Amino acid sequence: MLKQTPSQTVGPYFHMGIPRSAENVLTNGYTRGERICITGRVFDGEGKPIHDALVEIWQADAGGHFDHPADPDRSQADPHFRGFGRSDTLDGGRFSFRTIKPGPLPGPDGQMQAPHIDVRLFSRGMLIHAVTRLYFAGEAANATDTVLNSVDAARRPTLIAVPEKSSDLPTYCFDIHLQGNNETVFFEP
Repeated sequence: MLKQTPSQTVGPYFHMGIPRSAENVLTNGYTRGERICITGRVFDGEGKPIHDALVEIWQADAGGHFDHPADPDRSQADPHFRGFGRSDTLDGGRFSFRTIKPGPLPGPDGQMQAPHIDVRLFSRGMLIHAVTRLYFAGEAANATDTVLNSVDAARRPTLIAVPEKSSDLPTYCFDIHLQGNNETVFFEP
């Protein structure tokens, strides 16, 4: 009789595989658009910070274009903007990105989407990554964004990054809760 391999979580060495370069800086001196900082923390279901997660973001440039073959307006994309970044979580589950505020872009239905950043989360114990979106507080276009408005109104705040005081760039805070009362809304990968 064959024996089954016992189930195990990913790790405990997940953090060792996380890159340590400046992959959380998506701009350079020539990047067009309003420079911002995104900060946040990743929490588990008990509200404890996760110290060894990886947060990835990908986003449009300030004009709403991607430097990607699937974007029909790729030729208009800012060549000085990376559009993709990674940040590991360390002290207190904190992550950060230095990027630009993305422009609005057309959705699959042709309607304009509110400026947003796509977020993917990897962590020990998760065999499948979690996918969500970050929207910006105070954006008028949030009221008509098809994806945001498909989410139950009581849960939409989990997708909204809020401004926070900073002596540096304009900064938005976006905490990610994997479970619990403040669980972030996640989408199918």
